Amino acid sequence: MPEGDTVWNTARVLHRALAGARLTGSDFRVPQLAATDLTGWTVRESASRGKHLLLRLAAPPEDAPPGDVAPEGGGARWTLHSHLRMEGAWRAYAPGERWTARPAHLIRVVLRAPQAVAVGYHLHELALVPTTEEDSLVGHLGPDLLGTDWDPAEAVRRLAAHPDVTIGEALLDQRNLAGVGNLYKCEILFLRGVSPWTPVRAVPDLAGTVALAQKLLAANRGRWTQSTTGSLHRGQTSYVYGRRAQPCRRCGTAIRKEELGERVTYWCPVCQPERPAG
Repeated sequence: MPEGDTVWNTARVLHRALAGARLTGSDFRVPQLAATDLTGWTVRESASRGKHLLLRLAAPPEDAPPGDVAPEGGGARWTLHSHLRMEGAWRAYAPGERWTARPAHLIRVVLRAPQAVAVGYHLHELALVPTTEEDSLVGHLGPDLLGTDWDPAEAVRRLAAHPDVTIGEALLDQRNLAGVGNLYKCEILFLRGVSPWTPVRAVPDLAGTVALAQKLLAANRGRWTQSTTGSLHRGQTSYVYGRRAQPCRRCGTAIRKEELGERVTYWCPVCQPERPAG
């Protein structure tokens, strides 16, 4: 699932493939950037912010508008922003290597460099903005669970500011803490013994919930298999997520699945309190 750890990993893949390289070509297959040509631009770095991916670039000096030239003499600083949502992915290939990750009609952007080709599939919210304006795209996000700005006290404060929202919905709200997706939401609440329908005000230990969220994402940073159980074996990586009607690993009760807000949720009716009436 493209949650905070997956996006973090993707950013590192792109950084290793492109950082420091001067692009030899680009191909945008979205209307808003169809005429954009990044040939000659230099890739400075690839970074993540919650579930958002930020590819930071430097335009050739001759293309820099007045007053927007970097102090060290490089060109204007720009950021290519993308969001993976549920289906998006970036892949890096060697020049000449066949692109095998997804069907060609899902390709949204191709960035070519001497040593690598980066291909973005089914990307969302693609935008090219001055790096100084990144906050217009990600400034609303809460503390990043895997970022240098991680601040557990601030995450708790933001969650507590909306006491009547269910904890299941609050954890998915990226304005509270950035990086938790549906998989981690379900797993965090199972491990804390909290029903997804519990109002935030009734969660007994918000700080403990936030600490566990950061611990789980950090544990999966650097690998593609997302595990909350400690096992990397197929079929053994989650407690409740994706396991509807299968026995709970703790008590043997059948795991349930139901919609909460706009997303499905998985939970154990015995290990987690039942959903409150109404």
